[in-house]
Amino acid sequence: MLTITRKLEFDAGHRIPDHKSQCRNLHGHRYTLEITLIGEVIEQEGSSDNGMIMDFSDVKALAKQHLVDVWDHAFIVYAKDQTVRDFLGSLPDHKTVIIESIPTVENLARTAFNILKAAYKDRYGTGLRLHKLVLHETPNCWAEISED
Repeated sequence: MLTITRKLEFDAGHRIPDHKSQCRNLHGHRYTLEITLIGEVIEQEGSSDNGMIMDFSDVKALAKQHLVDVWDHAFIVYAKDQTVRDFLGSLPDHKTVIIESIPTVENLARTAFNILKAAYKDRYGTGLRLHKLVLHETPNCWAEISED
């Protein structure tokens, strides 16, 4: 199996409403996202992608369009956290992303995987697909999700 991985970073805020410690407060992280793709190597003479599973600049562009630019410098809020939704709604032009699960790193990884899975799905007819996603919340804490 041959894979490629592209790493990107973004900053976002969140809170874990029921957490027993500090994470119940509004706070943010410098997230690191690792996107691992699998597929056949493109073999098309004269093509810019010849010899690649996917050009790393295209991996980055799709991740930015569908996820990174949406979440970067946003506050990611659990849909049922009405107090925070009301507060952020009172701030003019605040960048808020509402998700259907508590924004733990595990749930954010799962949400990101589902978003990017659709973005990369077989773009070249080479079986290209998202194989694994790693989301680091801090340098020492992360979640991994794969297609298995």
